[in-house]
Parts: sequence; C-alpha cells; structure tokens
Amino acid sequence: MEAKRFDEIRSFYDKEVPEVVQRLLDDPSFCEALKRLFPTIPLIEHADAMRSCKNVGEFQRRIIYPVIRNLADKTTAALDLSGFKYLDKSQSYTFITNHRDIILDSAFLDILLIEKGLDTFEIAIGDNLLAFPWIKDIVRLNKSFLVKRNLSVRQQLMASLELSSYIQHVLHDKNQSIWIAQREGRAKDSDDRTQESVLKMLNLCGTGSVLENLASIQLVPVSISYEYDPCDYLKAMEMQLKRDNPSYVKTRGDDLLNMQTGLMGFKGRVFYKVTPCISKELTEMEASGMHKNELFENVAKLIDHRIHMNYHLYPGNYVAADMLDGLNQFAHSYSAKEKEQFASYLKQQLDKIDLPNKDEDFLRKRMLEMYANPLKNKKQADAVMR
Repeated sequence: MEAKRFDEIRSFYDKEVPEVVQRLLDDPSFCEALKRLFPTIPLIEHADAMRSCKNVGEFQRRIIYPVIRNLADKTTAALDLSGFKYLDKSQSYTFITNHRDIILDSAFLDILLIEKGLDTFEIAIGDNLLAFPWIKDIVRLNKSFLVKRNLSVRQQLMASLELSSYIQHVLHDKNQSIWIAQREGRAKDSDDRTQESVLKMLNLCGTGSVLENLASIQLVPVSISYEYDPCDYLKAMEMQLKRDNPSYVKTRGDDLLNMQTGLMGFKGRVFYKVTPCISKELTEMEASGMHKNELFENVAKLIDHRIHMNYHLYPGNYVAADMLDGLNQFAHSYSAKEKEQFASYLKQQLDKIDLPNKDEDFLRKRMLEMYANPLKNKKQADAVMR
C-alpha cells in the first residue's frame, strides 16, 4: 500500500513517472541544462528517450545509468568496487558511507551495484541542494528521498521522526536498500567521522533497544576513496572564508558550483569497498550499564573503524602526509615522479582560489590535510587490529 504520509519526502512511484517526465520537458531551465550537458545531442532525442520510460526502473536504466557511466568514463581513470561478496541479493541494506561528493558518492555506487546485478537503492539527499524544481524532480525519479534541512528544533524533531519512519518503510515494507552518508554534509578535511545524530535518527522508530533497532536495518559501512577531489580547492576556500568570517554561510549558488565541479572535474581513480554488515557485532555488543549516548558513540566508532580500515590509498595520500609533516616517513610508498605530479596538482588547484586576502599557507595546509587524513586514519585503524 502506498504510504501517503510520506508524500513530502518520498521518491516517486512508478505510476507518476510519465507525468513527472512531461513536467521536466516543459521546464525551460531543465531543457537548457540538457543542452549544456549534451551539446551534440538534439533535445528531441532526450525527450523521446525519457517519454519511453514507464516506471522508475526504466528511467534509471535508460536515462540515469548511461549518463553516470559516461561521466565516470570521462572524469575518472578507474571506477572499481570490491566486497560485493558480502551482499545477499535477497536482503535490503542500509549503506552508510563517508561523504566526498554531493551527487556522485551515491550515483557511482548505484551504477556499480547495477553492473554486479543488484537492485538500486533509495538515496537520502538534503533538500538544501535542490535549488530548482527540476533538480528535485530528477533526484526523486532516481529513487531519492528528501532530508529536510534548516529547521527549528521542534521542526527538526518532527522531520527526523518522519525520516526514520520512511527509512523503516523502505527497508521493511518495500524491501529496498537505502544509501545515507555518515554525516550531514561532506567532511571538508576528509577526516571522516560518523555523526551520532544520524544513528539517533535511524533508531527513532525502532521498537526494541538501540542495538536491536540498529541491527534490524542491516548497516553496511562502505569506504569511498577518491584519488583527487575536484572540489578540494572549493572546500579549502570555504574554510578560509569561515575562519575570517565565522557567520559565513554558503549560498545556493555555491552549492551549485560544488555540484558542477564535483560532477565534471577529474577524479583520478575512485574505489568503493563494501564491508560486511555489522548487525552481528551490534547484537553482540555489551550494553549493560551503558548510557544510550555511549551506545551511539560505540556504534559510530565501529562504523568509523570499518570505513578507515578499508580506504584505498593512492600516492598522493602518502606525498601529502610527508609534505604536511615535513618528513620522508612514507617516501617508500611513492616515486619522485609521483611526488612531482602531486605537488604540481596541488599548485594548480591552489591557483584556482580567488580571494582578496588569500592566505596561501593556510589554504595549502588545509588541502594537504584532505589528502593526508585518510592515510592517518587508516594507519590508526590498522594498529587497532594488531
């Protein structure tokens, strides 16, 4: 039965696809975006392809998948996934990942699962990113559901209850997996940490204990590793703007620039590592005498450990750590040529930053931290295993 109580946030139903497609094609700003993205393809071809889709699955396979696969082919040197063996096609999971790119973190994982013969998942996306009505329509056609942002405390509680209930509905009634980032917004410095507030939201509508509730949603930590982050210079610039003006807030235009840069910029090699579902560990976790907040903290640490331990490291991560510390601790992990290439890349990205009071030393350090932190976190996670 269709749950009307979720109409404000849910993804679209199959029966709504033709109407939404026509609404998109009637929107001049959407058509203009298509022309900019695909200047060599006549609009009529896009329109015919979109109108041929009668349900969400067809729209994903015929429209979304080719676009994202083509984007991956053009903007990555390689896109790979491992850990597929840990997934059971008959199960629905909650994929929880570190967060690098606004759109592509979930989009790339989606197409990789399609290529492995698995169903796509529903995607949690902040409504603050949906600057135009057509963007909202497109993401909901691609099985996204909305996370309401910028609310009062009371509104936030109600929204969290609605979101938690919807996630339960997707997992258990629709038998669909979901994707959610481990934190609100991207980790600007790549020091990935799971926000306990995300886990508290996921627990809200469970009927058992904290650990039983979280075990029931089949949490699967997924580690995402980008060789290069095309938005690194934008993230560094935002850090300086916030340092110089603590009340600085990004505009919608800034969000759109980050989306565009993340989509079209070169990412080098991109690697996804799916780790085993942590339900067993949660049911075995010692909870006696522990306050709820301690439980959430321990679950967050377990997810962090899985993500950190399974980073795929690149030469730039080692070079950045040595440049940051002024040492040659990891010199055996990269060649002189790789060091020169990373230094050149760093300068190229820093040169893109246009600020009236540009603090080169601050910006350089922030960018080096972005590439060094995954290595440092992985080394700490590996040490715990010994």
